[in-house]
Amino acid sequence: MNKKKIFNDPVYGFITAPTELIFDIIEHPYFQRLRRIKQLGLTEMVYPGALHTRFHHALGAMHLMDTALQTLRSKNNEINDTEFEASLIAILLHDVGHGPFSHALETAIFKNVHHEHLSLHIMHLLNEQFGGRLSMAIDIFTDNYHRRFFHQLVSSQLDVDRLDYLNRDSFYTGVYEGKIGADRIIKMLDVANDKLVVEEKAIYSIENFLVSRRLMYWQVYLHKTVISAENMVLRVVQRARELMQRGVEVPASPCLRFFLSSDLAMEDFKQDKSILERFVALDDHDVWSGIKEWALHPDFILSYLAQSILSRRLFKVYISTKPIDKEMLLGLTELVQEKYNLSEEDVKYLMISGDIGNNAYDVEGQTIDMLTKSGYVVDVAEASDLPNIRALSYKVEKHFVCYPKEVAH
Repeated sequence: MNKKKIFNDPVYGFITAPTELIFDIIEHPYFQRLRRIKQLGLTEMVYPGALHTRFHHALGAMHLMDTALQTLRSKNNEINDTEFEASLIAILLHDVGHGPFSHALETAIFKNVHHEHLSLHIMHLLNEQFGGRLSMAIDIFTDNYHRRFFHQLVSSQLDVDRLDYLNRDSFYTGVYEGKIGADRIIKMLDVANDKLVVEEKAIYSIENFLVSRRLMYWQVYLHKTVISAENMVLRVVQRARELMQRGVEVPASPCLRFFLSSDLAMEDFKQDKSILERFVALDDHDVWSGIKEWALHPDFILSYLAQSILSRRLFKVYISTKPIDKEMLLGLTELVQEKYNLSEEDVKYLMISGDIGNNAYDVEGQTIDMLTKSGYVVDVAEASDLPNIRALSYKVEKHFVCYPKEVAH
């Protein structure tokens, strides 16, 4: 069988699966499931083009990893073929543990089970199935490989994951201000003292990357209407879970019913392999078919939320840089309770408040290191003569409240 397949990607053109093992991983049902999980959850409610999937993103990130490693090799960094392949596998599988709607439902379907832990768990199972050939990829993914820069390419302040999703999300949403010069940044990468560095002449490309990242957060990922839609889906799934656990009949696919009717922790996944088999059968379609059925359910909260999501009657959102006034929250609580004749306990489903935050460059975390012309390695914030990078390191926090539009015009 010919395993030298080519994928035609709208962002980068042709992407190849460079080895047979990588082709076999892409063909595996665990990875194919990513075709049925949208990269940006409910962002399509605001940007109709945002229909791309985790599958697209994983292939794109693998392509950028390939380009980055070729660049490092061209600068006399020794990278053997096993390390090369392992790095591609690590980035290909970095999101394989995402559940339906990506981040939006992470807390509703499980309790304290993060997608990174599930990705690692799936990688271990694939490693068993492929006779231990993913061991180095797992070491790179978990930062246990002795050459640390490989992990930095997978996960850091300037990794190929971010380079792909900013490029891809800006392409599919049409928010062109988010487009970054990924090619130029990758061509400027090097390794110094076993750490990933960027040549000094790329400083403006890095600055543009950080500005684009902040812009994409506020304009796309944390757009107020997206916040409303995602919180409504979160609440409708939480309501379905609550009713199920109370013994009320709620229609759902067998896999979704299994997760909603039990509280599972990561330990459960490790002890019972059948749980993971159910998880990898779960995707966006399970949740959408649930929402369509819940729209006809006798429970008012469940059907109201489901109908509102299906017809895009999204909650009104108020966002503030200061914490929401307690009086305002109390007033809204009373209005919602009165209008829909709800118990105090149930108001939380129709009046949702919370916080959102973003810092484009986390100086507390791993830094982005610049390699100066004289051979010194300095933090990008030190190297830049522009004040922007320092400003981008401050975390911006905002507070929000969402509620049905009929409540208060």
